[in-house]
Amino acid sequence: MHVSDNYRKNWEGYWSATSDARGEAIWDSDPALSAGPHSELLLSHADASRTIVDLGCGNGTQTRHLATRFAHAVGVDLSHAAVEHARRAGGDGTVEFQQLDLTDIDAVRTLHDRLGDSNVYMRAVIHQSEPAARPAVAAAVAEIIGSEGRAFVVELTSASRDVLARAASEPDGPGPKLQRVFHHGLKPADAGDEEVPRLLSDAGLEILATGDTVVPQTEHLADGTRIDLPARWFILAGK
Repeated sequence: MHVSDNYRKNWEGYWSATSDARGEAIWDSDPALSAGPHSELLLSHADASRTIVDLGCGNGTQTRHLATRFAHAVGVDLSHAAVEHARRAGGDGTVEFQQLDLTDIDAVRTLHDRLGDSNVYMRAVIHQSEPAARPAVAAAVAEIIGSEGRAFVVELTSASRDVLARAASEPDGPGPKLQRVFHHGLKPADAGDEEVPRLLSDAGLEILATGDTVVPQTEHLADGTRIDLPARWFILAGK
């Protein structure tokens, strides 16, 4: 299967309307709050000499950090506009970016054939994917890591909906970054808490470790509190 035309258009529209400014996307947090600590967790299980593939890389902020911790980093995203953002931001020879639909299993296999068993970093992709596409996204993780790679996946939990509802109900309405998410039809925190581990298991992935965390955003509430969305992380291996 492939993602729907509307879903693809929503993401192209979002990234086309987003500037190259750091933190312009609400989830474009400093790697010190995201890929940095996530890498530490993953490296306790993964071989740093293998390539790491950042699934849903957006403008590549986290990918570029991952390239400093692993031998090579490849950022992939459904949106051509996102990949162009990532390429414009630059990077040395240890990082590259390409467009990829994770539900296109042939394209995912082609990537695996080129890179071999790789590590995976995926931050908050399943929760906003279309329900029918979520099994394919989980299967893409399994395909890319094969038997030797390891994956770090972090997904929003249902508790994040309460945080988003609070942000949306501020006296002056949601902040401009959150407004743009809603305007482009994106749906954060749409997956259930039990759905994510089930999807991972059904894809043939073994959970080696898991824990609770937050996904920091680049927008704040009116009282100055940063929007931190409750989440759960998983370190995964092929079964």
